[in-house]
Amino acid sequence: MNAEVDCELTPDQWETLKALRMTARQGRKVNGVIVDQLVALGLAVINNETAVLTRDGRKVLVRGSSRLLDVAA
Repeated sequence: MNAEVDCELTPDQWETLKALRMTARQGRKVNGVIVDQLVALGLAVINNETAVLTRDGRKVLVRGSSRLLDVAA
């Protein structure tokens, strides 16, 4: 995935991506179907049965979703 390309996430995907920041430390549960979607997009990986952000996932998280910015405006 090219970091310069906007990643159009649904609100549920966005919330799950944000939740993955803290999942390992807090033991939070996340929606497995949406995690699978994020894995398919290359934004997360499964490591020891735990979803973890990839480098691209962190970049998207920092940059935000342009679709969500449009909704907030």
